[in-house]
Amino acid sequence: MFSIRKLGAIGRTYRHLNRYHRILRVLFKYGFDDLVDRLHIDQYLESGLRMINRKPREQIARLSRPERLRLVFEELGPTFIKLGQLLSTRPDFIPADYLDELAKLQDKIPPFSYEEVCTIFAEEMGKSPEQVYRYFDSTPLAAASIGQVHRAVLHGGEEVVVKVQRPQIENIIAVDLEILAHIAELMEQYLEEVQGHRPSSIVHEFARSLSREIDFSIELTNIERFRLQFEHNDTVHIPLVYPQLSSERLLVMEYIDGIKCSDVGKLTASGADLPLLAERGAVLVMEQIFVHGFFHADPHPGNIFILPGNVVCFIDFGQMGRLSIKDREDFTDLVLSLVAGDERKATRGLLNVTLQHGEIDQALLAGDLGDMMDMYLYRPLGELEAGKILQDILNLVSRHKLSIKPGLYLMMKALATVEGVGLVLDPHLQLINLAKPFMRKIQYGRMQPDRVMNEMSHTAASYLQFFKEMPEEVLAISRQLRSGKIKMEFEHRGVQSLGVALDRVSNRVSFAIVLAALVIGSSLIVLSDIPPRWHGIPIIGLVGFVVAGVMGFWLLLSIIRHGKM
Repeated sequence: MFSIRKLGAIGRTYRHLNRYHRILRVLFKYGFDDLVDRLHIDQYLESGLRMINRKPREQIARLSRPERLRLVFEELGPTFIKLGQLLSTRPDFIPADYLDELAKLQDKIPPFSYEEVCTIFAEEMGKSPEQVYRYFDSTPLAAASIGQVHRAVLHGGEEVVVKVQRPQIENIIAVDLEILAHIAELMEQYLEEVQGHRPSSIVHEFARSLSREIDFSIELTNIERFRLQFEHNDTVHIPLVYPQLSSERLLVMEYIDGIKCSDVGKLTASGADLPLLAERGAVLVMEQIFVHGFFHADPHPGNIFILPGNVVCFIDFGQMGRLSIKDREDFTDLVLSLVAGDERKATRGLLNVTLQHGEIDQALLAGDLGDMMDMYLYRPLGELEAGKILQDILNLVSRHKLSIKPGLYLMMKALATVEGVGLVLDPHLQLINLAKPFMRKIQYGRMQPDRVMNEMSHTAASYLQFFKEMPEEVLAISRQLRSGKIKMEFEHRGVQSLGVALDRVSNRVSFAIVLAALVIGSSLIVLSDIPPRWHGIPIIGLVGFVVAGVMGFWLLLSIIRHGKM
């Protein structure tokens, strides 16, 4: 995983300052100078900020703020594109109009050269692509922010695709993540409206996600695990992988010659059963979620192909979701209590699937849940859309300053996405109806005798261990009390901004002292009439006055710019 260090400790290196200035230039270009000012970034990066043009061009200024934010992410490259895609699934953090705009983000990254591909092969395999494969297409099939894909043929005749990681992408992402972590800390410090959402935790969640996505050996493991889940299911096909030809930066898998699930025209022409495919795809995703707890987190149309015989094939396993049994049970309890119209259980269920960052008004939450249930409870099942209900849950969570657990976010996104794909194939698809058997199975599963016995034995073992260790722990604490070795740690918040302010004050005082010394020294030189002279005035003294004037003007501008006289 990427190591996110505090920018204050290492951020004055060239690579960080150069990239930070680039980010600020783009923010200014698209009219986000107010955000930069509110975050007080200039306290940390005095150098060069005065030279940046803060006025956006007229055609950019006409765009809406969400549109300009999307353009910022696109221009800043891979890390920010991925961040925007993550934020587009976080209605608890950003408004709906921003969600819709960020959902349009695509990896518009040009491919890298074949020479760089050969360099990566030499570093990873010790050979060129031509030595490893019978045929290797130097022109990529597709290029994205993390890597690009080439077609190839093995010496045994098997057609494959080779995913090659983008050069230096790990270093680029590492620098961007450290800067994003710093910006997140500033947001928590200065933007009251986002403090309850903990932007720093979102950046760390994002770093974990990118760490898994950028390591192709993890994706290979994901594919193999996915295949084991469905090894006896002939309605789904998982691409073969070639571990001996793969590494952290190379991934080789079977070439899939299928039809995109959203291409209704081609599917109809091929004789595919569209309603069957819609149901089959939805059931497969729900089996991944509710049975195995390991699921494809990005089942959009480009990642699902249809093979002959109405066989569904998933590709691109870089983003996978994981759910514990407890998470699955908590989500099931929430959905079933909503369907049953049980306001009290629904409130408790919602609190079980969310993270709370302060006091929650449970009465108000229950009332809002009741209002939401009234919207759906008495409508025919065929009129209900799971995606709409999940979106309403996310909006409600956002209003009450809660946040859904990360794994459950991915699950809800996957369900909404697969429902959207399914409705294209079959407008009569009822995802909620298809989900009921899986949820009932989870509900009944916790009542199985062996499950109950396992939980009871685990609880008994935990209590036994606690009572066994408690005397030793109490004795250790009493010894530390007697010897005066008990330590208490305090976390000081806001000290960083105080330190920056003190640095600025001390710098200005030093600046003023030097300025005063220049004025006094220059005055003494003029009075002493020390040559050389210009128009009867000693030149050295005159130069001192000019330098003092420039320094004084600079100090005055700095004070006015920060709004402190």
